[in-house]
Amino acid sequence: MPAKGEPRRRQSRRPATTPENRENQLVNLAVDLAEKQLSDGTASAQVISHYLKLGSTREQLEQERLSGENSLLSAKIEAMASTKRIEELYEAALNAMRNYAGQDVLDYDDE
Repeated sequence: MPAKGEPRRRQSRRPATTPENRENQLVNLAVDLAEKQLSDGTASAQVISHYLKLGSTREQLEQERLSGENSLLSAKIEAMASTKRIEELYEAALNAMRNYAGQDVLDYDDE
């Protein structure tokens, strides 16, 4: 570990294999730099206000709201898939009864 005031040597990192990984590497570097600037007292007002906003109650509530919306969307998707499956089961049951009664089986996909 370098002595206080000495610059840290950059750790060599493997090249990113995807754009998402590259973005994550850059974000990590930016956060590390912001942390260093905040520790040294050289952070700009923009950096300081950014991290103050992240710690605010309003931001925490916003994150909770977004998480709740994501959960709601997931539940809606599951409900739609379940409804589709139930419709398919009803159609299969009706066709089985029609077939048993000697009627023509209806295929709704052909219409």
